[in-house]
Amino acid sequence: MFTIGDFARHGRVSVRMLRHYDALGLLRPARVDPHTGYRFYTADQLARLNRVIALKDLGFTLDQVGAILDERFDADELRGMLRLRQAELEAALAEARARLAQVGARLQAIESEGRMSTQDVVVKKIPAVRVAELSTVVASFGPHDIGPAIGPLYDELCGRLEAAGLTGFGPGIAYYEDAGRGDGSVAVHAAMTVPEGTAVEGVEVRVLPAIEEAATVVHRGSMDAILPTAQTLARWIEANGYRSDHYARELYLECPEDRSQWVTEIQEPISRA
Repeated sequence: MFTIGDFARHGRVSVRMLRHYDALGLLRPARVDPHTGYRFYTADQLARLNRVIALKDLGFTLDQVGAILDERFDADELRGMLRLRQAELEAALAEARARLAQVGARLQAIESEGRMSTQDVVVKKIPAVRVAELSTVVASFGPHDIGPAIGPLYDELCGRLEAAGLTGFGPGIAYYEDAGRGDGSVAVHAAMTVPEGTAVEGVEVRVLPAIEEAATVVHRGSMDAILPTAQTLARWIEANGYRSDHYARELYLECPEDRSQWVTEIQEPISRA
């Protein structure tokens, strides 16, 4: 047998934690000295300790851990709990990756201040275009709000267009507007160019008006890393005596499965300051 201190070292946990698990009935000592109150554990109990720690790290409460270990959940209930937790962890991981990409983009923008070339900015007229679109409203223009909204919109939109038998639609155009609520919220529009006569149930078809004068620049890479390119465009607009008249549109020119290979044109309406 092991003393509580030895068992804690072998299990890579604290003595305090073992005492807590004892109090909750999660992991009772194999023996307690009746005179000194010292707790003793066996090596076989490491297996239960490992399960307690693993289930706790998966996000289960200690009450749930006890119920699982004591088989108070049947197999279907346990399977459902594990699948739910798996989905929650995958969502958290995706959010963490998105935040990491945003931090990288912000760092790149800071490091490139005053050094990024603006020679590829082109001023041109953007013709009117017919699109099919789905829209939603998000809390802000921040990437943490835009990113999680626009992807599902495009998935739903493309699914509806394909279900309606349409092929060859595109490229995609994302555009944004103030939601008009006075709280900084933004209307997000996920659109695909479509031919005249297109009609799909549940999908709005409209003509985006022409932009008479737009400052445009091509961004190569994931949209999570668009910040340095967008800020380069902003500096060019100011340096060349223009002002921005609206949110920029995003024209998705190439969208392979590898998002790092995407090619997107930013189109920002401008006028002379």
